[in-house]
Amino acid sequence: MPSLRDIRRRIRSVRNTAQITRAMQMVAASRMRRAQTRVLAARPYSDAVRVMLGELSQQRGEGDVHPLLQVRPERRVGYIVYTTDRAFAGGLNSNTLRRATTEVLGQPAESDVITIGRKGQDFFARRGRRLLATFTGISERADYMDAVPIARVVMDAYTSQSVDAVYLVYPHFVSTLTQAPTVRKLLPLEPPEQHGTPLEFIIEPNPEAILNQLLPRYVEVQVYQALLELSASEQSARLVAMQSATDNANELIQELTLTYNKARQAAITKEISEIAGAAEALAAAG
Repeated sequence: MPSLRDIRRRIRSVRNTAQITRAMQMVAASRMRRAQTRVLAARPYSDAVRVMLGELSQQRGEGDVHPLLQVRPERRVGYIVYTTDRAFAGGLNSNTLRRATTEVLGQPAESDVITIGRKGQDFFARRGRRLLATFTGISERADYMDAVPIARVVMDAYTSQSVDAVYLVYPHFVSTLTQAPTVRKLLPLEPPEQHGTPLEFIIEPNPEAILNQLLPRYVEVQVYQALLELSASEQSARLVAMQSATDNANELIQELTLTYNKARQAAITKEISEIAGAAEALAAAG
């Protein structure tokens, strides 16, 4: 059995760990509320932009097709994989990377990867996967301007025909306890599913001019929306992970305290027995 000093040292170490995880839990809770509000507020706009551009793309004329709307055989595919920069997010990164790996390996075409977050960068670099670009340090704050250079890399790769399709792989925020790894096609833009009679719009000056202006913004908005999903998922997963770690630490402290009390009681009983034995020996000698 370990000594009382060793048990006290272990209790002190676990208590310090519990204080750290508790602090991280409180920070994650504060950031989570803001991240959840942002992602839920942005979803209607992101969905509306995607539907509107899909309908506009169907009404364009027979002239030149915008480079971001050109549909080509998927000989080379690009994936934007969203992960966090830091650990302590439970199974969020491993689930997303597992889904990304399944997509990349299951794709008959060759593939390029753009990583967002240090975890994804390290994961694919260790496996020798070609990285078209990598972005770190943006998963927690999720600012719109951070999405602009990512979208620029994607659009340049697609218009130069370096890739024939682009997919987003990111954790979709469902609830505080659930973040679902999701794969969604970004380019080329797919028309929305039609339900009932399609609507006809009078567009000025013409659909082509509107598409030329809005398509780059569409790519930026979709990249940014996935960033918001990542941010909300990260803070939610970290909150749950740190809460679980704190609970486990408190349970371990209780077990160690019980062990300490038993060891201390055994030591006291042993000392009393030794004193009683010595007293009896002295009495017998006298």
